[in-house]
Amino acid sequence: MLIAALLIGAASLWYTNKLVKNLAEEERKKIELWAEATKKLADITDVNADLNFLSNVIGNNTTIPVIMTDGKDELVSYRNLDSAKARDKEYIREQVVIMRQQHEPIEILLPGGNKNYILYRDSTLLVKLRYYPYFQLAVIALFLIVSYLAFSSSRKAEQNQVWVGMAKETAHQLGTPLSSLIAWLEFLKLKGTDTAYTSEIEKDVQRLQTITDRFSKIGSAPALQKENVKDVLQHSIDYIKSRTSARVDFSISNSANIPVLAPMNIPLFEWVIENLLKNSIDAMSGSGSIKMTITDQHQFVYIDISDTGKGIPKSSYKTIFKPGYTTKSRGWGLGLSLSKRIIEDYHDGQIFVKSSESNKGSTIRIVLKKI
Repeated sequence: MLIAALLIGAASLWYTNKLVKNLAEEERKKIELWAEATKKLADITDVNADLNFLSNVIGNNTTIPVIMTDGKDELVSYRNLDSAKARDKEYIREQVVIMRQQHEPIEILLPGGNKNYILYRDSTLLVKLRYYPYFQLAVIALFLIVSYLAFSSSRKAEQNQVWVGMAKETAHQLGTPLSSLIAWLEFLKLKGTDTAYTSEIEKDVQRLQTITDRFSKIGSAPALQKENVKDVLQHSIDYIKSRTSARVDFSISNSANIPVLAPMNIPLFEWVIENLLKNSIDAMSGSGSIKMTITDQHQFVYIDISDTGKGIPKSSYKTIFKPGYTTKSRGWGLGLSLSKRIIEDYHDGQIFVKSSESNKGSTIRIVLKKI
């Protein structure tokens, strides 16, 4: 569409400029004829002159603004100017300057050696025609912008429907085997199975319930409640810490030294934190440190998650949050994209790469509104 619009605009501009040039030449010829007719009328010694024809030539100019001056630039006559403004000498002087800039004055040699000068400027039609292609380009540009916005909005709505449909279907598909696992877990307990086994199974069942609950919340506005940010982060760390290498060091820093509260939905927000922590662990190849810093800025809460991994290229700062982006051999690259949706769409916040340095680490910032 952009190429087609540029071709149409370029063709229109070229053709219109050609028309403008031809029309300008025609207007020049008309003024020259008008000047010649004025000269003939002034030369009363020419008995062969057809006065009616000459008068018609002069009178037929109804579109081109014209001023006739004498050798001292004093006004002799004018045509097609605002009659009310033409009484003002300053207005006439301004028009003379404009006309001299646009076109070379046409000299008329009068009987007795006196000279008059015909000055003129482009007609209104010629001016409109000259600017028409630019107006057309502006309309085309506006059309492209509106089309792009409509396409983007439609595409985003379609993506949202896919996300919601996939999440709901996943929750639905997990529901059936999860119910069966819960029933089998109760059966094992009744049979007196060793609690060391059943407790571990129960943890996994609870985890599946949490995952199902998270997926079921996608697509509907989740309830947000004010929660202690540090407690929520600590809970996520505890879960990840028990499932990762002991060579990864986790820490939380609260600059306010008092509980910081922010509205959030715990299941969804913990999902985001877990995704970020897993990415950090992968970037560090299972060895390094992850530091989480909470900053209270009155109206906002900043959560910075810093790692000592391999870093993120600056060109990928925005790309990493798009669906399909991944540096892993396995996975669909949906974790950060889903995290962005949860923070921005469901928590009315922001998530972005705050800083990154190759082979030294990265910092992801989450911004939440306190109100």
